[in-house]
Amino acid sequence: MRANGNMKQWTGNYPSDEILQNDLKRGVSHVVLFGPTIVATFVLAIGEDPTYRNIYEGQWLNDILPYGTIHRIASLEGYRGIGHFVFDWSFKQINNLRVDTHRDNTLMRQLLIKEGFTYCGIIYLLNGDERLAYQQIKKQLTYEDID
Repeated sequence: MRANGNMKQWTGNYPSDEILQNDLKRGVSHVVLFGPTIVATFVLAIGEDPTYRNIYEGQWLNDILPYGTIHRIASLEGYRGIGHFVFDWSFKQINNLRVDTHRDNTLMRQLLIKEGFTYCGIIYLLNGDERLAYQQIKKQLTYEDID
């Protein structure tokens, strides 16, 4: 992030050991393996995210379906396709995903658009920090969709 001009996101010892331990206890922390090597980590939490209750300067694509939230994607430098893999795997768990990122995280913003996410508006974290919010809903196939 720092090499790409994002100097403000993930500062001040974020994410803390406490946050990471809580992710593990909740069973929402996941890793991506390349052979025996952990090359990435991310959170997929299914259910309401309190920071997503209010959205400004826009709206969510829907507020009816349950959704999953992806947080804290991090990978080792040099591994390509991690974001695509994370989103693809997450959509296999739930068809409605929300993600937020810092305004300065241009790489993540570009990836989200490339992966088909729609920019929905601005949300604020519990500490008051602004984040840009995105959502994508994948259509669930029904019997009528299959010939």
